[in-house]
Amino acid sequence: MAHPCLSCGACCAFFRIAFHWSETDPFLGGTVPADLTEQLDPHRVVMRGTQSKQPRCVALKGTIGEAAYCGIHPIKPSVCREVEPSWEFGRHSLQCDKGRIAHGLRPLTPEDWLDPSGDNAPPLPQSA
Repeated sequence: MAHPCLSCGACCAFFRIAFHWSETDPFLGGTVPADLTEQLDPHRVVMRGTQSKQPRCVALKGTIGEAAYCGIHPIKPSVCREVEPSWEFGRHSLQCDKGRIAHGLRPLTPEDWLDPSGDNAPPLPQSA
């Protein structure tokens, strides 16, 4: 089963991605490439592209709603790691839904997390 986020990318092209500048400073343990950010205020930076009228994070690769992914996924900002896809962990995500709806995509449902092959079904009880 493909992860629904790999055919989405809507949250990366809807929200301003702002976070503390220290996440770009390797000396302080930061991992986000500083050249992918812009200064927002004395304490925060934003991912380039997310301050525009039609935001799109500079790290987003691919086509929204078809095939999209974060080009810096393993080192993405903390605010990105905090966004949960709706129903991946058994709960609704307003952020996910807002981004998807803004791009003409339907909100995710619990059924989007079921493996159509049936591999995620619980094992059948063994007969004695």
